[in-house]
Amino acid sequence: MDHQTVIMLNATFVRPEKFYLSGFSNMSHAKYFYVFLCFVYVVTVLGNTSLISVIFLAKTLHTAKYMIVFNLALTDLCESTALIPKLLDTFLFDNRYIIYEACLSYMFYVLFFTAIQSWTLLTMAYDRFVAICFPLRYHAIVTKPAVAAILMFIWCFLVSLVAFGISLIDRLSFCRSSVINSFFCDHAPTLKLSCSDVSLNSRMAYAYFITVLMLPFILILMSYARIALALIKIASGAERIKALKTCSSHLILVIIFFLPMLSTNIASVSNRIHPNARMINSTLTHTIPSLLNPIIYSLKTEEVLNSIKKLYKRKSGPSR
Repeated sequence: MDHQTVIMLNATFVRPEKFYLSGFSNMSHAKYFYVFLCFVYVVTVLGNTSLISVIFLAKTLHTAKYMIVFNLALTDLCESTALIPKLLDTFLFDNRYIIYEACLSYMFYVLFFTAIQSWTLLTMAYDRFVAICFPLRYHAIVTKPAVAAILMFIWCFLVSLVAFGISLIDRLSFCRSSVINSFFCDHAPTLKLSCSDVSLNSRMAYAYFITVLMLPFILILMSYARIALALIKIASGAERIKALKTCSSHLILVIIFFLPMLSTNIASVSNRIHPNARMINSTLTHTIPSLLNPIIYSLKTEEVLNSIKKLYKRKSGPSR
């Protein structure tokens, strides 16, 4: 391009009508991976819907603790629904073009529900911290109004944070390409297409990473360090094991969510990772925790298992 054309492009605000999602590059048998994601989505919907139904129907689970579990199951359901059906439509049925506004909405919902999941796990850590470190004051501190206020604050704060980050993309000009090298409208690959100054967007991305992933993870580690100190002081070995059992489900959820999520984000900073490997990593990171969370909570939590048994007996009782 000559100098005059470059000046004209710099002075013109360019917004593509559509983006093109490239997905995997030269990956054989990619359709089998999408079929696997379809299976993941079906099991995720069934698992989280079942857990939500059990918590709603069983009056013994109408507690502050299970308000948080209900919120996590709802978030898992929403995140999977925001990501997987559109992903399957895009690549299984080859509808790779996505309207500009729809792309930003797609990005918003995936990032928003990921953030909610992270902070819900932090709220669960707070619940376990109070239960073990301040057992006599637990029911006075962790009340249903208090938990409702915390969850409402999380939703309002994170919707504002993510919406502001997405709105910053709307001020950019896209004159390089309309091909997003990802499986969804991911933030970083979309920014790479802009020919505007993206320094503010990059700073906002770092703020999102710290606020949504690093800060909750560090606070969870700190809470469990304090829990470990409290458990050491417990004289009875049986009571110590009982306290650990109440934390086991949450610890597993933290591991399967934060470790892959943090490693994927850190690896994406390096260009050494192959694009296909990055996309598979990212896809599984966004989908597998939502699949496993209800299974872990249903199988590892005695209260949920007992409630399922009672509901089953109540349903099958009259027929006998």
